[in-house]
Amino acid sequence: MYVIKDVDGKGKGLVATEKIPRGTRILSEEPIITIRQNEQDGDRLRNSIRQQIDRLDEAQRQNFLSMHNIHPHKTVAQKYHGIIGTNALPIEADGIGGGIFLEACRINHACDNNAQKHWNSNIKRHTVHALRDIEEGEEITIYYLGANKSRKDRRESLRERFGFECSCRLCSLPPDQILESDKRVVEIARLDGILGEGGLMEIMSSPLQCLRHVETMIHLYEEQGQGDAGIPRSLLDAAQIAIAHGDLARGRTFAERAISGWRMSGGDDCEEVLEHGYLVVTPSKLRLYGLSMKWKTEMDDVPVGLDAAKFDDWLWRREKSEPTSRPMSRTEREIFPAFIDLPNRPISTRSMAARPNHHYCFLGEITDSSTFHHLELQLKDIDNRKIPLHFYTEGLGGEWTPSQIKKGYTVAVLNAQRHVFIFGDPGIRHEDADMLRIFPCSLAKFHALHSQAQEFSEESEGGARTCHGCGRTGLSLQKCAKCFSYWYCDKACQEVGWKEKGHRGDCKPLQDEELRKLLGGKWCDGGNGVGFPL
Repeated sequence: MYVIKDVDGKGKGLVATEKIPRGTRILSEEPIITIRQNEQDGDRLRNSIRQQIDRLDEAQRQNFLSMHNIHPHKTVAQKYHGIIGTNALPIEADGIGGGIFLEACRINHACDNNAQKHWNSNIKRHTVHALRDIEEGEEITIYYLGANKSRKDRRESLRERFGFECSCRLCSLPPDQILESDKRVVEIARLDGILGEGGLMEIMSSPLQCLRHVETMIHLYEEQGQGDAGIPRSLLDAAQIAIAHGDLARGRTFAERAISGWRMSGGDDCEEVLEHGYLVVTPSKLRLYGLSMKWKTEMDDVPVGLDAAKFDDWLWRREKSEPTSRPMSRTEREIFPAFIDLPNRPISTRSMAARPNHHYCFLGEITDSSTFHHLELQLKDIDNRKIPLHFYTEGLGGEWTPSQIKKGYTVAVLNAQRHVFIFGDPGIRHEDADMLRIFPCSLAKFHALHSQAQEFSEESEGGARTCHGCGRTGLSLQKCAKCFSYWYCDKACQEVGWKEKGHRGDCKPLQDEELRKLLGGKWCDGGNGVGFPL
């Protein structure tokens, strides 16, 4: 199936001698040397390594000694330690941290690997499976690192840990494609973090939004072309969300897809298949089942006769009646996140954001208000989710007049964070009056103004601006003397903008300097403190 041979610029490697179909177990190998997790250095480790090497036959010993070593050494013990540090593959089970495998350790790295490495605790062997069809003569590759990283971070880690510069296909893409790839990696990590931080609370309070996050992650994995365990794990998340709300039909379907993915990358005997396989047969045995029955279905309530697209619409609950909101770009949602995207751990709201060097602003439209003990606003965010905002400022919300607190107005909270109240739904506990402003426009209007501001208010490279009337760009445009936001070639273009492009309705709210600054977005970059006035 494969041969170990010299590969240009990489030393030894595994090369397919025949076509290897997707899902094939390429090798299954026992370690010749193991390193225990509590033996990271010292005499005990050196003695253990020496004893294991002494037990090898001559062919095994020479094979081990011929492995690459990026670490300088003066003694035999240091040489052994360096070879193991360069080549060991993770085991991380039964007290064993890693091991040396005569064949698996020869497999080279690629960030777009075509095979998956896996320590199978059930058979006590290291297995490698084909993630896609591998053609005859093609090198077999695995991914050396743990988590997905940007190109810069991947290459830095590989350089520091393994001593080589990665030049795989993914790392050799044109700059614009590398940027898109890195954005996908960052977004996957962001969504995974949201689901992890939210935990069971979010699964129960916002199941559809959690499902949307999982669906987006899977699309991003597919676009990235990475065949690691990310997709099956995400499908398991989707299964758990569905089953927690009584939806056995979708839960089992998601579980079937997850198990299929794990079988492909780890085999029928891998831990994930054995641990979660019961969800395909009896999903109701999941501990979370029955916490809610809002999506109640039976296992056989799966529609038949649908094409693939319509079946996926059913599976992911893309019903036509589902509330829709104006699509937001990734960048826009990072600046103006929905409630589900907010951090729920304590942070210093003025000086520290959820992401390094990046401030953000939560927006919610007022739907109701009350002042029993303190001011409480009911808000609706961009996902149409209702959120309570409780004022624990010095004046308990009295800093704002009744004329400012009107239904349909938009509340802006800088660096907001989620708070779990002892009584009532999760929401926002607001303590710093200078971190909040209320604007007399709807949430939809705010986002429309933001979109317009990005196109017609901001300078492009070289100082050019875009005419709000005709759409042409130029360096000599004149801005509106009232709102200072829209720019025009001449009087004729200004009339078009005023009468036909919405300037008449936009001009008054844009005369608010704080609103203009918030829309401009310059405040969100940098690690310095932020607050109103911006």
